[in-house]
Amino acid sequence: MKLIIAVIQPDKLTDVKDALAAAGVGKMTALNVIGCGQQMGYHESYRGAKTEVNLLKKVELQIAVNDDYVKPTVDAIIQGARTGNIGDGKIFVLDLPECIRIRTGETGKAAIG
Repeated sequence: MKLIIAVIQPDKLTDVKDALAAAGVGKMTALNVIGCGQQMGYHESYRGAKTEVNLLKKVELQIAVNDDYVKPTVDAIIQGARTGNIGDGKIFVLDLPECIRIRTGETGKAAIG
């Protein structure tokens, strides 16, 4: 079992969801987050005062999958999120030692579904 965490541009969320649905992945958690990476933000001026905005809005997706769904899930995220520009995001694949479905008490692969 793996936990896939993807940080993407907010305007690419619909494209990523569509690509994931086409790959047979429909369960996910989406969070609004802020952060900075290589994109490094931008400068803006408000009433003559210049400020640096380096924490940009992003969307974080958390998807728990069984091992045979890792590659299709990662490929779908890349397909939906890639523009070729700095700031497209990152994907992290982590080991998931345990998963428990609260409603039924199922554990492991059965709990992920």
